[in-house]
Amino acid sequence: MKEERKVGEPTTAFKGATWAALLIGVTGYLIGLFNASMELNEKGYYFAILVFGLYAAVSLQKAVRDKDEGIPVTGIYYGISWLALIISVSLMGIGLYNAGSIVLSEKGFYGMAFVLSLFAAITVQKNIRDTQKARDRD
Repeated sequence: MKEERKVGEPTTAFKGATWAALLIGVTGYLIGLFNASMELNEKGYYFAILVFGLYAAVSLQKAVRDKDEGIPVTGIYYGISWLALIISVSLMGIGLYNAGSIVLSEKGFYGMAFVLSLFAAITVQKNIRDTQKARDRD
């Protein structure tokens, strides 16, 4: 029997689209790194930035949402969340700008896959929280 969607719960199609975007972004980024002709330490740098960025984006989304809903969030955590996201995006931009061994089309690919992954991670986390909140109301 089909379960009814609760008020405030995202649709199954939207949840699927956000998970697909996250998987496509992260998988594309990682396949690009695997196939890249750069040194292993450079691949590690770009991998670490992806993981750091994903964590920072989800952490910031949670802190912003908590504040909006009246859940206490310390100023230091809120500030660190913003700082972590800014640093991860900056490190990606600086790394791509200074990467002489990567052609411009690859730089664009990594940048777009990174941004897609961050956006999708935020949206997936939001969908999970919205679904949980909608189900807790009943």
